[in-house]
Amino acid sequence: MARRLIKPRRWTPPALSDSGPTGPLRVSRRLPTGGHGPEDVVFDHAGRIIAGTADGRIVRIDPATGERTVLAETGGRPLGLHARADGGVLVCDHDKGLLEVRPDGTVEVLVATPFPSNVVQGADDTIWFTSSSLRWDLDNHLGDVFEHSCTGRLLRRDPDGTVTTLLDDLKFGNGLVLAPDESYLLFAETAGYRIRRHWLSGPDAGRTEVLIENLAGFPDNMYLGTDGLLWVGIVAPRNPLLDRLLPLPGFLRVLVWNLPEAVRPKATILAWVMAFDLDGKLVHDLRTTDGSYGFVTSVAEHNGTIALGSLIEDDVAVLS
Repeated sequence: MARRLIKPRRWTPPALSDSGPTGPLRVSRRLPTGGHGPEDVVFDHAGRIIAGTADGRIVRIDPATGERTVLAETGGRPLGLHARADGGVLVCDHDKGLLEVRPDGTVEVLVATPFPSNVVQGADDTIWFTSSSLRWDLDNHLGDVFEHSCTGRLLRRDPDGTVTTLLDDLKFGNGLVLAPDESYLLFAETAGYRIRRHWLSGPDAGRTEVLIENLAGFPDNMYLGTDGLLWVGIVAPRNPLLDRLLPLPGFLRVLVWNLPEAVRPKATILAWVMAFDLDGKLVHDLRTTDGSYGFVTSVAEHNGTIALGSLIEDDVAVLS
């Protein structure tokens, strides 16, 4: 599929502006998952880490002891997660769709949909979730970034099972957070270098606005910490060549995409997380290139403990 023909859409990205980190990212511990690629990490209500691995397992890890429990096996590739108060987990499974893992470990498909990415649930059991791409899969997600397909979506599943598309044309829909008062959603557009807010209630209900724009990297999964901050995993810095190609005639991207993989533009491997207040003001920008961890696809904070997940690592990292 790497040689699949891309259908480029032209887009002029904002000029790259990077004020640099506010501090170093320091990994204090690594917690083995027993597998590979914990793409998303979240905390349950007891402060334990939930992650999904490439072999389909949903695992729970005690961050203090490293004790690990397998909660379920989805039979697919888990991505975004939401920990329920009853001990169950909602899972965006790349291969299966939106899943419910019950406390007893049984798994049910709630919505069969391509490339679901992240999920949250409201107090009335309404579920919102993102989908990244209708044209590309996880293994070939860079095809979507090169193509700029804008086929990501924001969807809602009502308690009666009705599924509604709230927004489409997203630039690789990804991380998703529900406001504490459930008045709005925040969602990341990885290929748009931005985070937007979609209002659910109040005078602006139904309106969507940009909260944070012109990020210097690709935002991935997001998490609302107990510290009240929006934590964002930055999977990689923006690629200057790609930014130059995006507004130009599409055949140039086709040429670059069809170069041998070894010479195509690649993501720079580093560990990078950011945190913002809910008005979009930057609070933390933490980075490292020391090799202690890389390709951060998720970050979550709970009572001062900060955990990272990655597509390319075997372990969950805990920051000092």
